[in-house]
Amino acid sequence: MPPSKLNRAGVAAVSSVAGFAFVLLAHTAGHRTPTAPGQSMSGPAAATAPPSQGQASPGPAATTTTPATGAPAAGGLASAVGQNEQYGYGVLSVKVTVSGRRIVDVSVATLQTAEQYSQSLAQQVIPMLRHEVLSAQTTQVYAVSGATYTSEAYLYSAQSALDKLHV
Repeated sequence: MPPSKLNRAGVAAVSSVAGFAFVLLAHTAGHRTPTAPGQSMSGPAAATAPPSQGQASPGPAATTTTPATGAPAAGGLASAVGQNEQYGYGVLSVKVTVSGRRIVDVSVATLQTAEQYSQSLAQQVIPMLRHEVLSAQTTQVYAVSGATYTSEAYLYSAQSALDKLHV
């Protein structure tokens, strides 16, 4: 290959790597540390129920709580909606229902996505995350590989709801 073509190929390769690094840094700038740092889920997780979708929820909703502790009344159910989490592809919030200190249901209170692909991805990922939270009884679960931002938003909102319930 003539020297001028080698030089152009080298410049193109360096430019490509620099461009990729810039996009990667710009994409991750400003995002919080994942709930479970360095972890990602691989493989499908069994989904137990489809997510609720679409409607915006104005704020937290808590029911059947004792005034002194904010904890659910003995044997009663309590629910709270976590804060709206903005992520790279939209906004979502999660409603958590507990009985005592046990998480008995997790559903999506708000899901607004910027595009159809994001909506489709969320519909696949949210049942997996729901299953993981219910199984582990905590938000300290693996993020779904390939849907890190959606996973983080879901888990942050769910944790916010649990914090409101003092669980």
